[in-house]
Amino acid sequence: MRIILFSSKPYDQQSFNAVSLPEGWQLSFQESHLRQDSVALAAGYEVVCAFINDDLSAPVLQELAAGGTRLIALRSAGFNHVDLVAAQALGLTVVRVPAYSPYAVAEHALALIMTLNRRTHRAFNRTREGDFSLHGLIGFDLHGKSVGIIGAGQIGLTFARIMAGFGCQLMIHDPHTIADLPGNARQVGLDQLLESSDIISLHCPLNSATRHLINAPRLQQMKRGAMLINTGRGALIDTPALIGALKNGQLGYLGLDVYEEEADLFFEDRSEQPMQDDVLARLLNFPNVLITGHQAFLTREALAAIAATTRDNIAAWLAGEPINQLLPAA
Repeated sequence: MRIILFSSKPYDQQSFNAVSLPEGWQLSFQESHLRQDSVALAAGYEVVCAFINDDLSAPVLQELAAGGTRLIALRSAGFNHVDLVAAQALGLTVVRVPAYSPYAVAEHALALIMTLNRRTHRAFNRTREGDFSLHGLIGFDLHGKSVGIIGAGQIGLTFARIMAGFGCQLMIHDPHTIADLPGNARQVGLDQLLESSDIISLHCPLNSATRHLINAPRLQQMKRGAMLINTGRGALIDTPALIGALKNGQLGYLGLDVYEEEADLFFEDRSEQPMQDDVLARLLNFPNVLITGHQAFLTREALAAIAATTRDNIAAWLAGEPINQLLPAA
């Protein structure tokens, strides 16, 4: 069994080499993204293991199928980058990792909130230079603040329980009825959540209904000076609309771990190159913006779970019983 992992980094190699794999499985690690110009690397590999910024559009899937690939094993929960209709037509099975560690992402969302609020990143840089002044570092108590959570999957609900521990008032929006609301949480409509929340955190999947869920009109619905956090998918936000909301003070704080145009930027060292993305460059200049490079998933526990679940998905497919399989919407 030959398996090729695209977009693999040293931490992927470590986590996959650490799990017990069946005898005869051969792993090949490729740093390059899966794209039209790199798909030839997968020829002869029955299993292609892809990550979030790999291209799994119909043309790429056609070449994979022609080269002998039969299984697409995603190392992610999200699958908005996969043409599931084309995959099914080509006889390609697609599986994913639906839950690796909701704590990893939820805790990173909290880290963004705490850092933005208490300006610990700015304080760190100051004290390293001998500046121990406190001007510009005033934050606010999280206790009693209204936190709006969009998306009530495992990550969203884990984040809700964390924020309940801080004594926050919780509002959760989800298109489905939430059976087990944590703490003092209330399920509310999107308009009420936007208008009433001091902090809004996005934890919903990216699909046709949620693309640019946060846009210019919805930014104007928010409380003036509210904080917006996104650890979900970049395209949940119409990113250029953020600039105006930050400039006029409508948006008080912004924390992003994902970015709509991240595919050719994130996971690589770009420090020696001029910034080519004007919107991202502008965002990085705001003192009340904090951006991390899609690292919310990056904990030892999450990496181990991703590797183990991917192994189990492949083994189940070989046994004729695919688990965590993705199918086109009916």
